[in-house]
Amino acid sequence: MSVPARGRLATLRLTAADVRGAAWSLVSTAAGLGLAIWVVPGVEVTNPWSLVLAALAVAVGDALLRPVLRGVARRSGVVGALVSGVVAQVAVAWAALTYLPGFRSGTWTDVLAVLVIAAVLMALGRWVVGASDNEYVIGDLLRRARRQAGVPRGAAAGAAAERQAGLLVVLLDGVARPTLDYALQAGLAPTVARWLGDGSHHLTTWWARVPATTPASTLGLLHGSTEHVPAFRWWSRALGRLVVTNRPADAAAVEARTSDGAGLLAGGGVAVSTMFSGDAATSLLVMSRAREGLGPGQMFVHFFASPFVLVRAVVVALGELLKELYQGWQQAVRGVEPRVSRLGWYPVLRAVTNVVLRDLNTTLVAEQLVRGAPVVCVDLVDYDEIAHHAGPLRPESLRALEGLDRVVGLWEQVAAVAPRRYDVVVLSDHGQSLGPTFEQVTGRSFLDEVRRLMALDPPGDGARADDDGRARDGSASARGEGRRRATAPDSEAWGPANTALNALRPGQPDAQAGRMLVGPDRSERRADAAPALPELPEVAVVGSGNLGMVWFPREPRRLTGDEVRARWPALLPGLVANPAVGVVVERGPRGEVRAHGRGGSRDLLTGEVVGVDPVAPFGSRAVADLVRVAGLEDAGDLVLVSSVDEVGMVHAFEGLVGSHGGLGGAQNQAVLLHPAHLAVPGDELEDVDGTPMLVGAEAVHRRLVAWLTDLGVRPPVAEDASGRGSGA
Repeated sequence: MSVPARGRLATLRLTAADVRGAAWSLVSTAAGLGLAIWVVPGVEVTNPWSLVLAALAVAVGDALLRPVLRGVARRSGVVGALVSGVVAQVAVAWAALTYLPGFRSGTWTDVLAVLVIAAVLMALGRWVVGASDNEYVIGDLLRRARRQAGVPRGAAAGAAAERQAGLLVVLLDGVARPTLDYALQAGLAPTVARWLGDGSHHLTTWWARVPATTPASTLGLLHGSTEHVPAFRWWSRALGRLVVTNRPADAAAVEARTSDGAGLLAGGGVAVSTMFSGDAATSLLVMSRAREGLGPGQMFVHFFASPFVLVRAVVVALGELLKELYQGWQQAVRGVEPRVSRLGWYPVLRAVTNVVLRDLNTTLVAEQLVRGAPVVCVDLVDYDEIAHHAGPLRPESLRALEGLDRVVGLWEQVAAVAPRRYDVVVLSDHGQSLGPTFEQVTGRSFLDEVRRLMALDPPGDGARADDDGRARDGSASARGEGRRRATAPDSEAWGPANTALNALRPGQPDAQAGRMLVGPDRSERRADAAPALPELPEVAVVGSGNLGMVWFPREPRRLTGDEVRARWPALLPGLVANPAVGVVVERGPRGEVRAHGRGGSRDLLTGEVVGVDPVAPFGSRAVADLVRVAGLEDAGDLVLVSSVDEVGMVHAFEGLVGSHGGLGGAQNQAVLLHPAHLAVPGDELEDVDGTPMLVGAEAVHRRLVAWLTDLGVRPPVAEDASGRGSGA
């Protein structure tokens, strides 16, 4: 959208806010450079005013080089943006410290040391004065947008009705409605609290159906269907292997089977750091598009080339790593229970996710708002990553949520002066529930327990369930205390890293995922010859939070419960009797769906109960959710949900203290925060334990599309018999 004439004229005049912002930037940069030069022995300054001149040179060099760098990045992609941006920063600083009067500099490594130390000192300075830890990332973008709109700092955008509408959809990964309520009461979400206080937004809950996982919910929210995702990872009989949705090749295949071209972001939308694209015209850091790259390189120039931004992010990421090590050690010292180990790769992944990726996402979304994209969707995974390892309500998890609230507040500032009149919708894909892991309760992993009950020796057939390189329960937990966990490359925490690594090697086949073709009916077909495949394992066992599944891959079809009993008599009774297991679901020969618990069983289709109803502790939605997930094409021969206690504690079948995927606790109570003028009709709500709410990601998708239609962002969409949109 073009900038109005009033906005173009405003670009020619400076406001008091512009002057104050420029002066503060100049002073803070000069102070940071001065202190850094004092620390680095290879660089000296003889005139204090030279520091101001150097700071000015850095700002001018950035302004002059930015168009050139965008041109380079447009041709060379994200890697080119990174390399050219870093080289430009070092070159400008080296030239300033070498050729400006009053400086005596050494080698380029001394200049690099000055840049790093200055970034650290400037970050500390912002912390001391209480400035937002992300505002520096988009400061110049925000000032540019204000000048274009002719809006002074602190003022709302005028003539809002003259602007076209737009929608910003923010996914807070893993945040349950009760968790957000606690954060509001603790004062950790002031942006959301202000919206609720002034009546601009309404806060409600939606039900994340089983599987309550990121791939299922995100696919449903963005594409309107979850039928091809039975868990976070699953065994595909059609492919003869494990499908893991945080592998870009698998994510792309799942999206290809699901997409009808009319996703939430169709018609010029932008996806940022999501698992699936939503049929967006522009995809940035999107997993299902990683094989095509991380996105247009010029979109990343602002982050990689801005003075001190990337350097500061890397330095602060190291601090985040040390903070994680300290917090994990403190949990162990204080004897916090339940807990899991927080060592291995996880501290590194937390540092990347909570600092570098958050800052990058902040920049990318802000730039898309300034450009006037009609709809933008971003997934923020910070809270979810920490809550998995620390616990959903532990202090470090809630602090991550506090940081995300600040980011949303920054985007609100940008949206106020953007060329479009953006409404902001904040929602989560699911919640999380706390509890000791399956292994901590039983003394052995989910995979080992299934092997034991099948009476398989570990070196025998059952061991071939590990041919893929990972235990089929998705965890790497060990003996002893049951707390050691090395974050596996196919775990949820590795999603952003897998996206980046795959994008940096385009055109290379994914060795783990194999090659797939997608037929006209959106079914997957093997693209290579079958004889080269290894022998299939006897059993495949997977845990997606407290949702567990068991497959018998050598069978061409799903086995019934009676067939499982006949072949492995101890397996079903042993799983039902396990204290960490709440429900085991199996299918009968005539399509029956039966749930078994320690005190009884229930036919989920007829409602007939023998003994104690095993589904009762899981609430009013449990029957419908279990019937649905057990009927999905790739669901396990056996489907399990862990036991849940009276306070909502569950047991993950993988090594996570905070988990989601099945039923129990707050994991199914997802957040929906929407503008008050965008209504949710009562006839779309279903009763869940006495509370009316939208049920399923598909229902939320339809409501989001309806809001886009109401706002005039996209034309009305005709629905087919299934309720899914049939047009863009």
